[in-house]
Amino acid sequence: MEIAIKILQFVLSFSLLVLIHEFGHFIFARMFGIRVEKFYLFFNPWFSLFKFRPKNSHTEYGIGWVPFGGYVKIAGMIDESMDTEQMKQPVQPWEFRAKPAWQRLLVMVGGVLMNVVLAFAIYIGMSYTWGDTYFASSDIRYGYVYNDLGHEIGFRDGDRVLSVEGEVIEDALQIFPAIVINQARHVDVQRGDSVVRITIGEEYLPRLLNSPDFMMPRMPFVVAYAEKGMPAAEAGLLPGDTLVAFNGEPMRYFDQYQKALAAASGQTADITVVREVDGAPVTLSLPVKVSDAGKIGAALVPLQNLIPLQTRDYTFWEAIPVGFHRTGAELSNYWKQVKMIFSPKTEAYKSLGGVIAIGNIFPEYWSWEVFWKITAFLSIVLAVMNILPIPVLDGGHVMFLLYEVVTRRKPSDRFMTQAQTVGMIILFALLLFANGNDIYRFFIK
Repeated sequence: MEIAIKILQFVLSFSLLVLIHEFGHFIFARMFGIRVEKFYLFFNPWFSLFKFRPKNSHTEYGIGWVPFGGYVKIAGMIDESMDTEQMKQPVQPWEFRAKPAWQRLLVMVGGVLMNVVLAFAIYIGMSYTWGDTYFASSDIRYGYVYNDLGHEIGFRDGDRVLSVEGEVIEDALQIFPAIVINQARHVDVQRGDSVVRITIGEEYLPRLLNSPDFMMPRMPFVVAYAEKGMPAAEAGLLPGDTLVAFNGEPMRYFDQYQKALAAASGQTADITVVREVDGAPVTLSLPVKVSDAGKIGAALVPLQNLIPLQTRDYTFWEAIPVGFHRTGAELSNYWKQVKMIFSPKTEAYKSLGGVIAIGNIFPEYWSWEVFWKITAFLSIVLAVMNILPIPVLDGGHVMFLLYEVVTRRKPSDRFMTQAQTVGMIILFALLLFANGNDIYRFFIK
């Protein structure tokens, strides 16, 4: 059932994004009197699952059987359909090629514009409906726990991040993305009573990209529950107990207990807890048998039980500038990620994913808030990827139109056909690589 929910969300989101994108091309074409011959969701080589043509309409609407993308076929244009026969006929006033360059340019960017508008509208709706909920960096009073890479760079468990290259990041969970996306070279942290500047060498960037557990908020070990039949429950640990010492040594944080328990696997440890009894704290010492795997079967309370979630609500009119700012920020961040993918030194291309990776973004449960958040992000992705100057993509057509505007010379039909072929080869290679990465990660890693 969980897989079905993921697939349903993916198909619904993907279909909406494709329809909105193609509608952008369609509406600008019709605005300038250009005939649109086909408007399809998914591709339809040889046959269609569904198609119809309204009375007195020049446009055939349909659904293809290849569940990837969609298209509008615009009269008088060399596109992925490679219909060159039409181009051999005399130019008609309702054809794409008959229109001035600025109109053709708007038709080409129409899809990207609509994807940006869709993201903008979704972010407005999300801000108005749910507001912003986040963990404030200033509330992470225990600092962070860093993995081995973090320690190698120079971070120490308990360091509180103050700024990333001088910028204060308000949302605690956005600190690590800010470090990676902006390729930050230094981070200022609070360590005890001192402010320490940590320099991040360029050589660490490829490893940072593959280190999602780089930093996590540090938490005291407060028990959420003791698993039945496990040592913690048998020793008498109860929900709400706070662990404060291990074998007589003061110890406060969950990460410290993870290491201590691993070192004491198979032994009996003396764990000191503070428990509230009748409104007063009571200190208890409990002998707990540690399993051979270094576990006692006690779960940590969720982060929001110890650190307050900040919520900021907006009126509809307040949500508009918030949505505008968020759209701009997401466009900027994703563009930086794309540049990293095409930069060999970052090795970001290794993290490129295809259909499986995109599908796995969606959760195994239904949440409208999560669904719209992911859909808005994917709309930004679709806009940025389509504007890349690769023939067959919108950005390729825009590149040739800008060339025409500057030089006042239109590329020949033969050149455009060859460019489309090259573009399709590049796009196909990218798709093979991205989906190949998916398969490698799924079956080998």
